[in-house]
Amino acid sequence: MSSQDETRPNGKKTDIGAEKEERYSYEEGEATEQAEALAEDRSDEELYEADTDENDDARKETAAAAAPAAMLAQAHEPQPAKKGGALGWIVLSSVLVIALIVVLIKPPFGGGNSEAVATVNGTNITKEQLYDLLVGASGKAALDNLIVENLVQQEMTASNIAFSDQDVTDELEALKLQFGTEEAFQAALTQNGYTVEALRQDMKLSAMIRKALESKTDVTDEEVKTYFDENKAMLGGGDEQVRASHILVETKEEADAILADLKGGADFAETAKAKSKDGSAANGGDLDFFGTGQMVPEFEKAAFALEVGEISEVVKSEFGYHIIKKTDYKAAVEPNFDEKKAAIRTMLIGQEARTQSDAWITELRGKAKITNTLEEEAPTASGAPEATDAPAAPAKE
Repeated sequence: MSSQDETRPNGKKTDIGAEKEERYSYEEGEATEQAEALAEDRSDEELYEADTDENDDARKETAAAAAPAAMLAQAHEPQPAKKGGALGWIVLSSVLVIALIVVLIKPPFGGGNSEAVATVNGTNITKEQLYDLLVGASGKAALDNLIVENLVQQEMTASNIAFSDQDVTDELEALKLQFGTEEAFQAALTQNGYTVEALRQDMKLSAMIRKALESKTDVTDEEVKTYFDENKAMLGGGDEQVRASHILVETKEEADAILADLKGGADFAETAKAKSKDGSAANGGDLDFFGTGQMVPEFEKAAFALEVGEISEVVKSEFGYHIIKKTDYKAAVEPNFDEKKAAIRTMLIGQEARTQSDAWITELRGKAKITNTLEEEAPTASGAPEATDAPAAPAKE
């Protein structure tokens, strides 16, 4: 470990993603370790928690798609010491893509299709083979997702609940809260090869469920303000930071001699490269930006006290003797409540709506007549097919 790393006490980082309690936070497990974390807008089991039949996996995939693309991220955490860190997020749009492919390659009402979609050394791969493969992989979950979307849309129409592109935009703005800034959100999209248009499509069902159940929720102005106050860092706020370079040597005599050279006009970066024993020497002593609590106290106090461009006197720490140059400064950032309150309200309404969505969708299924040709159907006593709560297996007599 370089002395540059050691200067940062215990690798301490500014805590900008601390989980909050109760309704003002993302559920436990949503902001887990860096490479694996999902800040999921909901749990995969939440919509169909009671399902225990053979189609449980398909329903869980549908439940995931019912979240805003099941795509949420760790709270954006700018950390000067860590560049290009992985952003833990997952986008589950593939079920909808597979559903579209299935519709395109095989009519819904029958028959195989021996038309070749590819050949391997003269051997055909048929549309029928491709269809069966796609259905086996994710077809049931994709179809169930479309069934749920139709159930929700029909219920909204019957209840005269309007739904528009703006509702999807609202859902998207609530999602952006977890990235802190628009720039961080766009960077995450680029990093993962995703587009806003595709994300909006994935978020439609989640927005519909939120809108349909909004009248059954009770989010107050006080709750919105409380969430804002307790999550300012995640919402784009941040403490003041400085950027500094330093030269680290072992003795006071060495440091005094170097300081004299610098005051005489020697270049700081070149001197650091030549004489500093710190790992930052190769970069001219640059330590990038850091906030309070990230450096040892003596170093931090001196760095924050300097003016930009100013060089310190010799500073002693447990690592040796430092000469510090302050090169930049960022003032503390306070997020704007008026700019965030609508998205926060949307997010909190969504959280409340999802606590009701399991029972509500089960109720919609119970009232609906659903047929599903991807499910095995057992004949009723009369020989006629019986409507079921697709995609659950039909009740056997």
